[in-house]
Amino acid sequence: MIREKRKQFGYTQEKMADILDISLRQYVRIDKETCLPRTEILDKLISMFNLSNEEIGIYIKTVLYKKIS
Repeated sequence: MIREKRKQFGYTQEKMADILDISLRQYVRIDKETCLPRTEILDKLISMFNLSNEEIGIYIKTVLYKKIS
């Protein structure tokens, strides 16, 4: 879901990593939904993409499901 939002806004993974002040490797993991970002990073993503509570819930559930699968 984050990947789709990023693409809607026309950002590259590199640009997102710069905006969030994290490594490209860390951002790729967020983009691929293989890890949950730290709270402050998630807050920035919520603000940047104007994510709804439903979207946030879906994203978190997706990441957690991938972790236990």
